[in-house]
Amino acid sequence: MVASDGLAAARVVVGVSGSLGSLTALSRAAEEARRRQAQLWPVLAWEPPGGDVAARRNPAPSVLVDEWQRLARERLLTALDDVFGDAGPGVGLHALVARGTPGLALVEIADRESDLLVVGAGRRSAWHRACSRSASRYCLAHAGCPVLAVPPSPLESELAAMHRRNAWRLRLDTRELNRRLRTG
Repeated sequence: MVASDGLAAARVVVGVSGSLGSLTALSRAAEEARRRQAQLWPVLAWEPPGGDVAARRNPAPSVLVDEWQRLARERLLTALDDVFGDAGPGVGLHALVARGTPGLALVEIADRESDLLVVGAGRRSAWHRACSRSASRYCLAHAGCPVLAVPPSPLESELAAMHRRNAWRLRLDTRELNRRLRTG
């Protein structure tokens, strides 16, 4: 899009997966877009099961590819609804579903120096950093525009801790949880 003065409209591109971290990043990206009077470009990148390499070796019927694309679009719409509801983000919105690895897709879409790329910082444990690919790390290393890595919400870590306690069938102290929720 081109602004009325002939310059490209400012964009805030944000990676969205539907995870709690990406929803936090989406909310922060909307704040940044409003502050900068920019368009909000939420992007959900998807790959076929097994990745594109496996898909090239055994091409899926187009019906399956269409279904995966539809599911990705639904997940993006659900994330937008979860964060903004009926009110919307308060800025111009250009939602995209892109086929490809998340980091590469985000870097390719946020291709202007004037763009701001917003990503969730992901989990901070050494285990997750060592064992998982990170779209945020890829974006920080390869983007040609500023990248804002949004840390996880404190609520997300509390939720993960409760999930671990539940999985190990450990007693949950709800008084401590209630105290934390009340104090913010």
